[in-house]
Amino acid sequence: MIKDHNFHRILIVEDNLGDYLLAKEYLEEIFDNLEIHRCDNFKQVYDFKKNNNINLDVILLDISLPDINKDILMEEIITLFSSTPIIVLTGYSDFTFATRSISSGACDYLLKDELGSMILYKSIIYSIERKRHIQKHAEAEKEYSDLFHLSPQPMLVYNSINDSFMAVNQATANHYGYTFDEFRRMKYNDILVSVSDENPEIDSSINVIYSNKIVQHITKDGNIITVEIIKNPIKYKGKSAEIVLINDITENLKHLEAINLRNKELTEIQWIQSHIVRAPVANIMGLINLIIDDDQKTPEEIKEILKYINKSAFDLDDIIKQITTKVNKFRN
Repeated sequence: MIKDHNFHRILIVEDNLGDYLLAKEYLEEIFDNLEIHRCDNFKQVYDFKKNNNINLDVILLDISLPDINKDILMEEIITLFSSTPIIVLTGYSDFTFATRSISSGACDYLLKDELGSMILYKSIIYSIERKRHIQKHAEAEKEYSDLFHLSPQPMLVYNSINDSFMAVNQATANHYGYTFDEFRRMKYNDILVSVSDENPEIDSSINVIYSNKIVQHITKDGNIITVEIIKNPIKYKGKSAEIVLINDITENLKHLEAINLRNKELTEIQWIQSHIVRAPVANIMGLINLIIDDDQKTPEEIKEILKYINKSAFDLDDIIKQITTKVNKFRN
């Protein structure tokens, strides 16, 4: 017979000495590197866990112990050894109860009358791998759950059929002001104001900056916020759902609007400098040239020309004041 050379620690919980010795014999036939512990009642199991810091590979559990009701035995054992695979050993009289123990958390069950070294070995290896797979799955679920619930970014899940909220993270509750209980009684449409392509108040030019969908939501206190959302279909607790990642861009849009306003003011200043300022300057230059190029002008004519130059100078001064006012407004 092929031997398994890997080291295993196994706890056998069995009040019948004959059944214990038989199970021990089967284990020693297949494993050559083995550490076996035995408890013959539940109190010993409890004391074993309390007094030992041992990582067991598997527990072989007789479900008929003298000091505990079998209806609560599995629950108590799993509480003590939550990460250890449990194989139930049973006789024909408890066969139905043994099958129910699978749903309670046992990895497998074996009939004592059919027990053999190879059957026991297969069950142990299967149970260890099954428990490891379950734990990895649970760890992965916890990681994804933490990514959702502990994310600083608002995230939510809603039912694709009736739009009811299925889950929201703490960031969403904080941002929108609703409690988790309130969200459970609400639907996604309760926070949705409008979609960007149906709402003229949302400038379509922001799609150049934000490539994802832009919508408006309403918070509990009535504030309307503009948000960028990334939405994907998922299966959540066996139901079709949508997971939504929310990025509030309300303040960003205010800054963008302020930048656009300043750009408009700069354009106006540029236009004033390049067009309006040139008119009085050109007048002044032309009138001065009339005096310089024609030395036959009378004092009355020169005086009249100077009046026009003076008027153009005042016009230029008014324009400069307008520019100064716009520049000061821009700076503020």
